[in-house]
Amino acid sequence: MKYERREWLIKIRKNKGLTQEEVAKRCNIERSTYTKAEIGYPIHIKTAKIIAEILDFQWIKFFEEK
Repeated sequence: MKYERREWLIKIRKNKGLTQEEVAKRCNIERSTYTKAEIGYPIHIKTAKIIAEILDFQWIKFFEEK
């Protein structure tokens, strides 16, 4: 299955000057879990909420239609 990269998530992270590793540490998740979120893999609501809180956006954005 092919996933669509979440370019918006990458942009938010980079605009904050953070690496994937830094975001993962702040979220207390594995870097690979965060990387999968950027790649477009489905993620749990709990993980979406944590990432959104750290990067300051609405978590529902992970689940909106394209």
